[in-house]
Amino acid sequence: MAGKPAAAGVNIHFVKSSPAVRATYEAILRASRALGSVKVEPKKTSIHLVRTSAFAGIATRKDALILTVKSRAAIESTRVLRAEQASAHRWHIEFRLTSPGDVDHDVRTWLREAYELAA
Repeated sequence: MAGKPAAAGVNIHFVKSSPAVRATYEAILRASRALGSVKVEPKKTSIHLVRTSAFAGIATRKDALILTVKSRAAIESTRVLRAEQASAHRWHIEFRLTSPGDVDHDVRTWLREAYELAA
C-alpha cells in the first residue's frame, strides 16, 4: 500500500469485518504499544506490527482475526490454531481472536515474547 498513510491502509482490512474485529485489533495494538515502540505496516493481506522486524501479523476475517506471533519454540495451548516452524529457532504461531477480551494475559505474554525477539 505504498503511498497511503498507515491508517488508511489499515482501515481497508476492516471493511467487511464486524466491529468486534476492529475492537480486538485495537486491543492488540494497545497491548503491543505498552511494550514500547511499534510501527504498523499494512500489507495487502495483513497488518504487520514491527519493532526492528515484524513480531506479529494480523489477518482480518468477518467475525474474527488471526493473530500470528513469532516464538522461540512451539506454544503449548489449546488456543493455538496453527504452529509452523519457520527455522531452527523460530516459530510462527496463529491464534483466532473474536473479541477484545481474547487479548488476555496469555496473549499479552505471547506478544511480549514476540516483541523481544524482534529487537
